[in-house]
Amino acid sequence: MARRSSAGAAAMARAAVLALLAAAAAGLVRVEHPAKSDGSLSLLVVGDWGRKGMYNQSRVAEQMGKVGEKLSIDFVISTGDNFYENGLTGVDDQAFEESFTDIYTATSLQKPWYLVLGNHDYRGDAVAQLSPVLRRIDERFICMRSFIVNAEIVDFFFIDTTPFQMKYWSHPEDARYDWREVTPRQTYIANLLKDMDEAMKKSTAKWKIAVGHHTIRSVSDHGDTKELMQLLLPVLKVNGIDFYINGHDHCLEHISSRDSPIQYFTSGGGSKAWRGAFQPNDDELQFFYDGQGFMSLQLNQDQADFIFYDVSGNVLYQWSRIKPSHLQPFTYITDE
Repeated sequence: MARRSSAGAAAMARAAVLALLAAAAAGLVRVEHPAKSDGSLSLLVVGDWGRKGMYNQSRVAEQMGKVGEKLSIDFVISTGDNFYENGLTGVDDQAFEESFTDIYTATSLQKPWYLVLGNHDYRGDAVAQLSPVLRRIDERFICMRSFIVNAEIVDFFFIDTTPFQMKYWSHPEDARYDWREVTPRQTYIANLLKDMDEAMKKSTAKWKIAVGHHTIRSVSDHGDTKELMQLLLPVLKVNGIDFYINGHDHCLEHISSRDSPIQYFTSGGGSKAWRGAFQPNDDELQFFYDGQGFMSLQLNQDQADFIFYDVSGNVLYQWSRIKPSHLQPFTYITDE
């Protein structure tokens, strides 16, 4: 049975949906989400989770609820692969409730969820996940291909990364990908990069954060994504993006770029994990955990605080960036 959001969270979700519908005609949809009264923001990030509670999904969800209450979170970000193994079959697929509504039941999680699609979501009815029909079942669920969430001090740029990977087009193996509204690939990617570049250049937010499903840099099973390094990363660098947050690899990791201020955070431990893979790259690995868990992010005008948690709610790793003035260097604080 579907579990409805609380009245306050429902009102917030409705306001967000109305905002995105009003903006839909003007390129990338822009959702306005207010920060707290003191100007700060708290949120959780989880990815690669939709397994009807199995593979410790329910345990991760339980700990997310506890941390969400402690931090008084404003919303949740999903980095994709929302429903395994092959996405949803349609808007009436019971997996939506069995993997989302009936799992993330904590009061603190009854806030808007902003979601991108992952490659496993594209293996089903990808358009169904974008449908407002799902928001009538659970008003928290706000999923689009690419969009912007402005939370006053920060702009989040959600990017549809699955179409970038050529292997899904040329060597899909036994999978079927739902490329409706995406083909032709080159045109879709060119338009997306153009829209993102323009939006990032116009952003006046103190922080700029990009969110996608696929890794740009990773030392785990999937490793680096060459198409994103070639096509997307230059756009992020030239526009001063502070952080890139992703899933896809079923782990928790933090990598620092050696040639730019960008920090890469993987939060893909929402359910099945423990791949046992490790393949170093030439950027600087700060933290890697091969198991299940999730991430929190707290932001104010001056500082961003990241924390990784395991399936039992234990703090695995903490890292902070103090936002400098134009004349001061970045300051990093790490506590493992």
